[in-house]
Order: sequence, then C-alpha cells, then structure tokens
Amino acid sequence: MKIVLASGNQKKMRELEEILAPLGYSILPQSAFNVPEADETGLTFVENAILKARNACAHTGLPAISDDSGLEVDALQGAPGIYSARYAGPAASDADNNAHLIQQLQQLGSGPFVARYQCVIVYMRHEFDPVPLICHGSWEGEIQLTPAGEQGFGYDPYFYVPTEGATAAELSNAVKHQLSHRGVALRKLMQAFSAG
Repeated sequence: MKIVLASGNQKKMRELEEILAPLGYSILPQSAFNVPEADETGLTFVENAILKARNACAHTGLPAISDDSGLEVDALQGAPGIYSARYAGPAASDADNNAHLIQQLQQLGSGPFVARYQCVIVYMRHEFDPVPLICHGSWEGEIQLTPAGEQGFGYDPYFYVPTEGATAAELSNAVKHQLSHRGVALRKLMQAFSAG
C-alpha cells in the first residue's frame, strides 16, 4: 500500500520508513509528486498535521501521513512549540534554531531546563476524510546548554534524556525509536493499522 509522507525532510522520511517498513507500507515523499508545501496556519500541532496531510492527499489522490512535531521548554512558556522548525526565522537551519534556543535560555540561568518533544501524526485516507487518525507521543527530557552527540537532528544534541544519561543525539537509532515522541506516536499508528 502506497502512502505519501507530507514532508520533504529526508531524516524524518528515513525514521518513518524504518518504523513502518515491517508493516509492508511503501512510504513515498510528497516531493516525488511535486506537492507544494502546505501553509502551516494552525495554532496547534494537531491543526498543522491535518493541514499537511490534507494538502498531500489533495495533490496526489493517495492516503497521506503527516507529522507535526516540536520542542516545548517550560521556562520559555512552551516555546518554540509549533514554531520549532522556524524558531530563528522562516529559512532557519537546525544550527540557527539551536543557537537561538540556547541564547534564549542563557538569559534565564544555567539550567537544566525541563522540556519535552511533542509529536502528532495524522493519517488521512483521502482529502475529505472526516475522521483522520490522530496519534500523539511525547518525550520528556531537559535542555542542556552544551551540545553532545552526532545522531538525530533538530534539537537532539541539546535534548538530554535523564533515563539514558545521554542526549537524544548520543542514542542509537534503535533506542531513539523506542523512546522518542515520534516512535511513540508511530507505534500508536501501527496498532491502529493492525486493528483496522
């Protein structure tokens, strides 16, 4: 079964493929269909994930999976939140976003700063699906002010996981898939697929 991933993020694509491959689903990036990026005008992860999935369905005629995820830092009143991918500006890189986050936190002290990753995954069978499947996962941790590790992406080098004694960027893919917000949300999605 072909499903379009409503994202052009290659690292996210690989992560989804690794987790969903055992179910026999063929995940195709929306870029393979020249799908334009959706306008993320929602105010929540759920709204933005639905907008992205609906956009991919509309342009491809195929079912779509979208993911809207981000980092919430309690000391920053939940920021960067839904703006995690563009925290330092519209065309910001991971390095830009990380630098902006650390700059904001350094003004508040030395930490550690309680934080969590949030992920909402939406599966829509078609553009007008009235009951999209919505799965949520979160991953508790702390932001440390110095980076560690080479794995992962986004804020992973600064996201310290106390239960592992390491940052998300120091974890193997297998461990990260088990613990991460996206891993949790995807396992819920897999359970829903298996039950359906």
